[in-house]
Amino acid sequence: MEMQQPRKRFSVACYGAPNDGVTPATEQIQAAIDDAAHCGGKVIVPAGTYHVGSLFLKSGIEFHLEEGARLLGSTDEAQYPVIPSRVAGVELEWPAGVVNIIGQRDVALTGSGTIDGQGPFWWNKFWGEDRKGGMMKEYIDRGLRWAVDYDCTRPRNVLVMNCENILLSGFNSVRSGFWNVHLCYCNQVHVTGLTMWDNNGPSTDGVDIDSCRDVLVERCTISCNDDSVCIKAGRDADGLRVNRVCENVLVRDCKFLAGEGLTLGSETSGGIRNIRLENITFDGTACGFRMKSARTRGGVIENIQVSHLRMTNVSRPITFQLDWFPAYSYCAVPDDYQGEIPKRWTILSQPVNPEKGIPLVRNILVKDVVATLSEDSEKHLAWKQSCAFDINAYSQRPMEDVTFEDVEITADTFGEIAGVQGLKWKNVTVTIAGKK
Repeated sequence: MEMQQPRKRFSVACYGAPNDGVTPATEQIQAAIDDAAHCGGKVIVPAGTYHVGSLFLKSGIEFHLEEGARLLGSTDEAQYPVIPSRVAGVELEWPAGVVNIIGQRDVALTGSGTIDGQGPFWWNKFWGEDRKGGMMKEYIDRGLRWAVDYDCTRPRNVLVMNCENILLSGFNSVRSGFWNVHLCYCNQVHVTGLTMWDNNGPSTDGVDIDSCRDVLVERCTISCNDDSVCIKAGRDADGLRVNRVCENVLVRDCKFLAGEGLTLGSETSGGIRNIRLENITFDGTACGFRMKSARTRGGVIENIQVSHLRMTNVSRPITFQLDWFPAYSYCAVPDDYQGEIPKRWTILSQPVNPEKGIPLVRNILVKDVVATLSEDSEKHLAWKQSCAFDINAYSQRPMEDVTFEDVEITADTFGEIAGVQGLKWKNVTVTIAGKK
C-alpha cells in the first residue's frame, strides 16, 4: 500500500495569531488556512484562547485544534458575514458560523480543542437575561412567534454546507449561539467523538443533518437545550420547492444528557428516508425517539430503523407529533400589522396545498428499547410527568406500518396513540405506577 505523505504543517503561532482571548485573531488564522489550501496542509491551533469571527476552511486541508486550544467566537455581529444559507428549513441570508466549510471537499476539522460561541450574549438577544424578554417576548406580543427564530440571527458554532467528504472529529462545542453543528446539502460526512455541553440557550441543537446523504454520526456526547441530533429536509413551501431528501444516515453509539433527544423533523418537506438510529443512551432528556412535523410541511418519512435505545428519566420516550407547535409551525402575518414585510416572512407564510402539506410516515421499526425511571425521577424529568407514548397523526393520512418490538417502558402515564394504520406490537410492556 502506498504511504501517504505527511501533511505540511501551518501553525497559527507562526502567523502571529494572538491567543490572549481578547485581541482578534481571525485574520492570522485565516491566512494560515489559505496558505495550507495551496498544498493540502494541516493547520495547527496550539493551546490558548483565540478571539475570532468567522473562519472559512478550504478543500484538502486539516484544521486541528490541539488540547487546550479554544476558538472564542466574537460577540460583534459584524464579524460574521451574512451569506446565503438555510436555517430551520428555509433558504435565506444568515450570518456565517464561527467555523465554516462551504462549497468544499476533503476537509477535516479535528483535535481535542474547543469551539466556544459565547452563547449567553446570543441567548439574551433571543429571550432576555431572565428568559422572559428579548426578541421572543416582543414578537409574541405582536403575534409573530413564528418569525422570531428567523429574525433573531445568531451564529452556529460549525456550518458545513454544499460539501463532500468531510470529517469532524474529537473537538468540543460549547455555548453555541444557535445550532452547534449544522450539515446542509452535503454528501459523505463523518462526525465522530464530539462532545457538547453548556448549551443552555434557545435552539442550541447538537448536530443537525439537513438534506444530506451518506452521513455517519457516532460516539458523540451531547448536552444541549434542543434536539440532540436532528434529521431535517426543509420547511413548508420553500422546502417543497427545494425538494432535497435527507437519506442514508446512521447515528450510533451516542450519549444524550440533556435536550430533546433524537429527532426527525420538524422540517420534513424534502423527505427523510433510509435512517438507522442505534445504540443510543438518554439520561434526563425531554424526549427519546421523536418525530415532528406539521400539516404544511409535507414530505415522506420512510424506512426508519431504530434499535437498542436505553433511557433513564426521559419524559417522552416515544413521541410522534405531526401537528407540532402550531404557534411556530403555522405562519401568518397579522391582519393589523403595519410596516414593511421582510422577504423571509413572505417565504414563511406562503400557502401550501393541503394535499401536499400533510406528511406521509411509513415503514417505521422501533425495537429493543428500555426506558426506566429512577426513584427520584421527579427531580430529573424535563416535564412533571412522563408518558410512554405520545403519538398523534392525521386521520386523513395516518402513519403506516409502524412496529414496536421488544420495548419495555416504565412511565407515569401511558399517553396516547392516534392516527396509525397497521400498528404492530411484538413483546411490548408498559409499566404504570408499578403495575403492568
